[in-house]
Amino acid sequence: MPATLDFEVRNLRFTFDDTIPKFWHGGSPLRTALLDSQSLFFPAGERFFVDSVKRFIPQLKDQRLRRQAQLFCGQEAVHQREHLNYNRMLERRGYPALRLQNGVERYLRLITRIIFPRWRLAVTCALEHFTAISANAALTNPSLFDGAEPRMAAFWRWHAGEETEHKAVPFDVYQAVGGHYSERVLIMLSASLVFQAYSLLHLFIFLWSSGNLFSPRTWWDFLRGDRPMSSHTLPWRSYFAYFRPGFHPDQLATDAALAAFRNELASSKVYADAAP
Repeated sequence: MPATLDFEVRNLRFTFDDTIPKFWHGGSPLRTALLDSQSLFFPAGERFFVDSVKRFIPQLKDQRLRRQAQLFCGQEAVHQREHLNYNRMLERRGYPALRLQNGVERYLRLITRIIFPRWRLAVTCALEHFTAISANAALTNPSLFDGAEPRMAAFWRWHAGEETEHKAVPFDVYQAVGGHYSERVLIMLSASLVFQAYSLLHLFIFLWSSGNLFSPRTWWDFLRGDRPMSSHTLPWRSYFAYFRPGFHPDQLATDAALAAFRNELASSKVYADAAP
């Protein structure tokens, strides 16, 4: 099944500076740390995704899918650059952001050396599913960003919107080059375990660094579900849909999410300021 949505590369450049509060999500150390710590994955992760897809572009016979794969690589390259700038801001604030980011990069470099190219593409499909379902939740529930600094909320919603736009592309490339059910679900299981372990580690380190790891308020908020757009509050029904033999990412209903994103993109001053 070919990816059904058209999309574009938006070369937005956001400003990450000292005018952004340290606890920018409504003053909540937990909400802020959940999103800040997720950013550590993206510089190395997006590069891994791009390399995984780009390797197979010459083999694609469907010209529309080939073009979408190229656009996917373009969008992910912009995400990589912007998250690197985000992480540099976190480093300036006293978090060990670049050290943790480099740890992710070393792990992915090892994976690149030891597993087959199509398996790397299957890892990309698995992790893109994580981001797609989290992004859909973020875009269809605006209250997740209530109280957030407007530039940071817009940044995360922009990333979520583009992840939603290209959610099916790696999967379609994987199917086109011979990917199959048992391979992709086994890799999803292993990728899920690794990703959740890294997510919790990064979260604990960020809360420790900000002095909030042992705060009763932090863990009360965590237990009551005050966790916006993070791997710790996945829509589990959507997650398990990946394990159906006939699954395709386009089965995830995202029309409302994309309409909200594109309307915001056209009207937001934050996006206008970030445009080239």
